[in-house]
Amino acid sequence: MRKKVVVVGSGFAGLSAACNLAAAGFEVTVLEKNSVPGGRARQFQAEGFTFDMGPSWYWMPDVFEQFFARFGKKVSDYYDLVRLDPSYAVIFGDGDVMQVPAQMPELEAMFEQYEPGSALHLRKFLEEAAYKYRVGMTEFVHKPSNSIFEFADWRILISLFRLQMFTPISRQVRSMFRNKKLIDLLEFPVLFLGATPQKTPALYSLMNYADMALGTWSPMGGMYKIIEAMVALAEELGVKIELGQEVIHIEATNGHATGVRTREGLEFAADVVVGGADYHHMETALLDKHLRNYTDRYWESRTMAPSSLLWYLGVNKRIPRLKHHNLFFDEDFALHAQEIYEDPKWPSKPLFYVSAPSVTDASVAPEGCENLFILIPVAPGLEDTDAVRERYYEMVMARLEKHVGENIRDAVVYKRSYAHADFAADYHAFKGNAYGLANTLLQTAFLKPKMRNRKVNNLFYTGQLTVPGPGVPPSLISGQVVAGEISRLFT
Repeated sequence: MRKKVVVVGSGFAGLSAACNLAAAGFEVTVLEKNSVPGGRARQFQAEGFTFDMGPSWYWMPDVFEQFFARFGKKVSDYYDLVRLDPSYAVIFGDGDVMQVPAQMPELEAMFEQYEPGSALHLRKFLEEAAYKYRVGMTEFVHKPSNSIFEFADWRILISLFRLQMFTPISRQVRSMFRNKKLIDLLEFPVLFLGATPQKTPALYSLMNYADMALGTWSPMGGMYKIIEAMVALAEELGVKIELGQEVIHIEATNGHATGVRTREGLEFAADVVVGGADYHHMETALLDKHLRNYTDRYWESRTMAPSSLLWYLGVNKRIPRLKHHNLFFDEDFALHAQEIYEDPKWPSKPLFYVSAPSVTDASVAPEGCENLFILIPVAPGLEDTDAVRERYYEMVMARLEKHVGENIRDAVVYKRSYAHADFAADYHAFKGNAYGLANTLLQTAFLKPKMRNRKVNNLFYTGQLTVPGPGVPPSLISGQVVAGEISRLFT
């Protein structure tokens, strides 16, 4: 008989693991606490608007293609992609807007406008970033990181120097560029990794390569189209997805998991259990204390990536001055980063991000209307109240209205906020985090929480609190890696 696998959680990592395990011959059941699959990438409809609840940036298209190719499929079998041009807009102040071109000649020309001679430096910077992307995405992220010895390969050891694992990205960027706006542009992708640019390895300039060379894309119908595609693939492979089934306990005897129990009173037998839900929650709430990989003290010592304060807004008119992606850098980048990572508090003058997917995709809003997703990255673990949310709403809307030159608040016909308390309630997110474990040097690769439980030999973890880290493409890869480990050990 085929071995049974229970996957807890139907986010990107959980669905990825489920697809790969089903293709390897396991009988797979996915248990999801919420009424729809997708985890943080859920979608909802209200007043004729369609809102993606979480991820809104489609970077690293090659990772998605590689995922579906494992099953003889293509992305285009499931959804249509559009490359955005401009990729996004950066608002530095009143009338001071940088529109980031999709094509390299135009991008180099833009750099020259801000800093003469910088196009050559950009070329060199992206060449180095391309190497990091190539090596990082082939040599590093597909390793389970069980031990440092996985990296004891001469080719990898030599590459560590070129990868600049021990050089801060802030130092690398500032060694090549002087213009503050260009520096902010190049440092912004690491804002969500969990540390200031001064403490983030220059390895992560690979994200600049993903941004500027591979491009910013958008699936028509929203990011949830990826989840729909993965669900369709999983079901085609024979995976059973049970919604509204919250796992409350992992049954284990003599160091071996025998199944899980749900809040609804059901029991699911398992030869292998995969935790695609929040790792901390899996450990502290679902396992008996003596079976945990890590102590409470360990988790409290971890550096988390940010949480987010979000709003989903339906607006009854179009807003011509907005692009699909809009980054508001009209306040001090360094101060906001410090208030996330160094001195955690509600930010005094936050940077924020506005996504207007209806600029690209008419299907996500009624005709003549705009769909807005507004995000402020904030420290995890903060006290989250309605009064705080409303204060920041007024703050960001005033700046947004100043940029577009028109009133928006009076045109809002739907409004929903989302922050720490919601992340904790919906996903059991540790400290209400939105992005998982920070990608600091001391939390990279084999220094992250392990994929396999040391005390329960058939319990594994996947997702943004283990390897390779936060983000949609890493979560897809995390599911692939854990499935590979299970296949190696149990077939």
